[in-house]
Amino acid sequence: MDLHQLKIIILLLMAVLALTTIARKLAIPYPILLVIGGLVLSFVPGLPTIHLDPDLVFLVFLPPLLWAAAYFTSWRDFRANARPITLLAVGLVLVTTAAVAGVAHAALPGLGWAEAIVLGAIVSPPDAVSATAIVKQLHLPRRGVTILEGESLVNDATALVLYRTALVAAVSGTFELSNSVMDFFLAASMGIAVGIIVGIVSCWVLRLTEDSFSEIAITLLAPYIAWVLADQVQASAVLACVTGGLYLRQHFSAIVAPITRIQARAVWDLLVFLLNGIIFILIGLQLDTLREAIPSSQLASLTVIGILVSTTAIVVRLIWVPIAAWLPRFLSSSLRARDPMPPWSNLLILGWSGMRGVVSLAAALALPFTTAAGAPFPFRAEIILMAFMVILVTLVLQGLSLPLLIRLLNLAEDRTIEYEERKARERAAMAALELLDTVADEGWPVPDHIEQLRVHYSRRLQRNVNLDAPGAECTKEVTKAFRRLRHETLTAERLAVISLRNDDVISDEILHRLEHELDVEALRIGIGELRVSSGPRSKKP
Repeated sequence: MDLHQLKIIILLLMAVLALTTIARKLAIPYPILLVIGGLVLSFVPGLPTIHLDPDLVFLVFLPPLLWAAAYFTSWRDFRANARPITLLAVGLVLVTTAAVAGVAHAALPGLGWAEAIVLGAIVSPPDAVSATAIVKQLHLPRRGVTILEGESLVNDATALVLYRTALVAAVSGTFELSNSVMDFFLAASMGIAVGIIVGIVSCWVLRLTEDSFSEIAITLLAPYIAWVLADQVQASAVLACVTGGLYLRQHFSAIVAPITRIQARAVWDLLVFLLNGIIFILIGLQLDTLREAIPSSQLASLTVIGILVSTTAIVVRLIWVPIAAWLPRFLSSSLRARDPMPPWSNLLILGWSGMRGVVSLAAALALPFTTAAGAPFPFRAEIILMAFMVILVTLVLQGLSLPLLIRLLNLAEDRTIEYEERKARERAAMAALELLDTVADEGWPVPDHIEQLRVHYSRRLQRNVNLDAPGAECTKEVTKAFRRLRHETLTAERLAVISLRNDDVISDEILHRLEHELDVEALRIGIGELRVSSGPRSKKP
């Protein structure tokens, strides 16, 4: 890496930080503003043209982003929603590929079916990176979020197999359906096996390691190892990373120390933020590259075709989502009895949440320049431009309108997380009290310790019991009021300790130690993002 490239990276990071700050002020998902910012920067004269290397995306960006998305996906919810996830991740990808290929073949004279299917496979999968980065900031029903995240984790494998099959047909002029189906199942099964193996080995190494920095480094290396190994054996690298992330999540809580989990979460949050920021702004910057590849006389007509292809992808999803929800219930009366049809508003939100992103762009840019006969690859620049149009339309149009649509539909509040959290807290407190009774019977040398902890856990248990009592309220207002009061008490503690440090009564080491305890407590009760305020205390919650 030369000095010029380093300057470009620094400028990109500065742009990411600035645009992210603006996005938070405007209360819109930051990936959307980053793409728009990249588009604007592509028109600035004098700025160097930045070519996005598809190998860089597939090897550097995707492994940790897919691993992180899978890590924070609930395996229980994923397993419970396997049917709708499969219908979207496999069925919808196939249908979208066919529909887009048909429209592109008809709209663009001379475009062959193989090249049209390549385009369809490129734009068919909603992106895991886009879905996770945007949906996490919106208040969607829990099941809808699970289905959307699960779909975006798995559909890349389906789309990339279709992409490779159609690409072989376009380059060599031959196509065999039976081999393609066999390749799909073989690549998928081998990818899952590689992910499980990497997850098992990672857990084993983590158990042997007692240094938190080494443990965090292992979690950072694992997705890259899974990707490279899967790629070497011609397996699905996407499924390898997804499976490995899911597997590690199931065991991570029991094999590392609390300090490792806190530090690893901070490191991974920063890494995912930076990778997301750079990749989304690079998507916008690719417009400059496309302007160089496409003659200006064709830009207008190709833009119209790109909008037509984008509309096709959006409409197919809006139609397929309710069909995928209704068809299994229609075919199975028992399924319909225990799993009622979701509300139409939830289906509409799920259908409108099909943002494309980095995988589609990387697949488009990875198209070869020539065929096996040495001729230029047909319509390469046109396919890349239309893929870029689909990414831009879905990210900006759907991403910006999704919060407004959620407000207009006035979706019912999903309280499942609150109830599960209370149940977990109650069971944890009961387990601690049972342990204290056992320790007391065995004769603990300092009985006061037992009594102090018994009072602590009894109060925690009583808070949960009172919330379950008839007439008790567990509303957002009550929770917000408690957290506001707890924030003020923690702020008072923090300012007192800082004052002691400023008066040279305690050292910075003591300040850092107590500050860490206060930080952990703030994170535990969900106010970790609130800053210290030294102003007068408000009497209103």
